[in-house]
Amino acid sequence: MIETIDSIRKYNFWDSNPIDLGFTRFYYTNKISQYVGNKLVKVLVGQRRAGKSYILRQIAAKLISEGVNMENILYINKEYMELTTLRSAVELEKLHKAYRQELKPSGKVYIFIDEIQYIEEWEKFVNSHSQDFAEPCELFISGSNSNLLSGELATLLSGRYVEFEVLPFSYNEYCGITQQEVGNKSYKKYLESGALPELFSLPTDEMKQNYVSSIKDTVMLRDIVARYKVKDIKLLDDLFVYLVNSAANFMSITNIINYFASKKRKTNYETLSSYISYLENSFLIHRAERYNIKGRETISGNSKYYLNDLSYRNYLYSGFGYGIGYLLENAVYLSLRRAGYQVYVGTIKDTEVDFVAIKGSQRLYIQVTLQLIEEQTLEREYRSLKLIDDNFDKYVVSMDDYKIPTNEGIEHISAWNLDEVLLKY
Repeated sequence: MIETIDSIRKYNFWDSNPIDLGFTRFYYTNKISQYVGNKLVKVLVGQRRAGKSYILRQIAAKLISEGVNMENILYINKEYMELTTLRSAVELEKLHKAYRQELKPSGKVYIFIDEIQYIEEWEKFVNSHSQDFAEPCELFISGSNSNLLSGELATLLSGRYVEFEVLPFSYNEYCGITQQEVGNKSYKKYLESGALPELFSLPTDEMKQNYVSSIKDTVMLRDIVARYKVKDIKLLDDLFVYLVNSAANFMSITNIINYFASKKRKTNYETLSSYISYLENSFLIHRAERYNIKGRETISGNSKYYLNDLSYRNYLYSGFGYGIGYLLENAVYLSLRRAGYQVYVGTIKDTEVDFVAIKGSQRLYIQVTLQLIEEQTLEREYRSLKLIDDNFDKYVVSMDDYKIPTNEGIEHISAWNLDEVLLKY
């Protein structure tokens, strides 16, 4: 194992190595840093290539800048070739002991393990060292499956962990990395591109298209097909295309069965339900259930699905006529989710509220529309919000450059200002 330690030196900070930290994502580093200094396991989950590895390294660098010795930080990424033989918690423990023997860290050790789901029984290592009083550790782990904390780990840790979902770049991060001014022009470009971090190092649309395609294929094959032993790979891929094309529209599994039947493709409820859950678990898509605003309860049946990144539509399936209004709705959904809300599609009387966003005891009601120029559009978009008789904040989000006066307590926001508004909550 000493040889393995030597082989991963270049990925660690021990020798003052120049580590690639990427574009600093202060929203996540600041949020996670609030939980540093205790025995809680910090868990980052999110789609492959959404930026989890960079964020882990940025946190490590932040700890060093605040006085933690470089030797007290161990960074492990299971996807590195040097660690292909690291397959179990027993081997992980051997690596940890070899690190302590070689580096001889004094005091608390900070362990970062990236893509931990590829290590069998990793939860035993995490549970043991997160509670180790003799050799104190603080653990930061990441994974590309939403079920990372299901089952045994959740039981073992029993509230001793905190989870952070990492999404592709927000609009403000997009402006930061592309050095564009906040406003209508750059926001439209944001909607028509993608926000996966690596896209911004690629100079041409063809390269971006190839990259997005490779990400999609990798997630499909490694995080879904291999993990869940999927038999009909073509159906899985076609289902994803259908969901991209139908994003932000109500649909049911019965609708999808009927669609495939019209294409002479036979499938069944159980298979489609499972495949959709696999796409959700790998963070390619998100489901928003209907929510009865008066009754304050979810409604079974039709749901809406949103893409984890707009690049899938923009670079892979742009010929489906998925308009900018739907892109805007998808982007607003992601902004709310990034801000930590559970997001639903609201219903009240005979009308729909695009989003009911709930975080603890707090909630927001949001209506999304491309423009509010016509009186008829104004009336339609404000009507459903006016039916809500509680005191939670209500917003209409649009691509209009000008601000519309407050209407019966309902605020208007230009889409490019939404992230800033959400920061105040």
